[in-house]
Amino acid sequence: MATLKTPLTELLGIKYPIMLAGMGSVSGHELVAAVSNAGGIGTLGGVMFELDGFRKEIKEVKKRLKPGVPFGVDLLIPKVGGGARATNKDYTNGALPEMVDIMIEEGVKLFVSAVGVPPKWAVDKLHAAGIVCMNMVGAPHHVAKALEVGVDMICAQGTEAGGHTGDVATLPLIPQCVDECRGKKNFFGTDVPVIAAGGIFDGRGLGASLCLGAVGVWVGTRFICCEEANAGPVHKKRIVEAQSVDTTRTEVFTGRPCRVLKTPYVKSWDGRTQDLKDKLTQGIVPYVEDVQAERASVSEFFPAIMGQAVGGVRAIKTADDIVQEMIGDALKSINYAQSCVSKL
Repeated sequence: MATLKTPLTELLGIKYPIMLAGMGSVSGHELVAAVSNAGGIGTLGGVMFELDGFRKEIKEVKKRLKPGVPFGVDLLIPKVGGGARATNKDYTNGALPEMVDIMIEEGVKLFVSAVGVPPKWAVDKLHAAGIVCMNMVGAPHHVAKALEVGVDMICAQGTEAGGHTGDVATLPLIPQCVDECRGKKNFFGTDVPVIAAGGIFDGRGLGASLCLGAVGVWVGTRFICCEEANAGPVHKKRIVEAQSVDTTRTEVFTGRPCRVLKTPYVKSWDGRTQDLKDKLTQGIVPYVEDVQAERASVSEFFPAIMGQAVGGVRAIKTADDIVQEMIGDALKSINYAQSCVSKL
């Protein structure tokens, strides 16, 4: 039986080139382990944890893994100060050194910086422990900064993605990032691979990404509608019922562009561009202010996070079913593309 073998599967020692996005609150130990056990690689969303909880959650992942199966951890490390967004903050609360140590001690295979470029000292320390480092980017010019600190892989995420995302769409972004990485070697001696993200929900997206020069895919929204996902019924129901046009990007929730469902709260900010700009300039995150003033619910944000892939997600399935279907459909897509090749 045919399968897919790429530089990603070789570098991480996984069966399939499918990566679970490290979604905070959604990508918990059950989903991470399920995707890894299915042959992809699960990535823990580590942004919500204090140190004790961070280590405990990693241990919970390990309890559920098949022998020798790898997994990763995702953190947000935006630049703070020095001309960065006034609303940026240290999501690790100064504990990045300790979190790096925990990842090393617990045998994490992959570290992902989903927002911001990781400090070089952290990359060097993780490399010394054999841990692969990946950086998310939303524009081609971001690649050089990530490579300067020594990251091993680039995840190019198009604006279609849910959560924090940039302005460039996936289709033009991937080949440009592939070009930026061409000829570059990583710490492990391989060519720097590019992972595709943003709007990918099935095997056709995987097949297309490989044709664009990527070596695998980073998938979020499709895995929210997964039996093992740590997402509530409201979140899953919204995704199954939503169309791609039902999402939008807003800075209201975190102070940086974030793709979410157009909920009544999100729509309440329509036409308030100057008000939003003034608050962000002052370092005020509107949603946080509204929650404190009891103008918004604390449960408003997370169930709204989703990408434009919602239009292609119509059922809640197991992680294994999703992975297997993606591989099967990707093979069909690649075979179809090959059938279009004709001798002159």
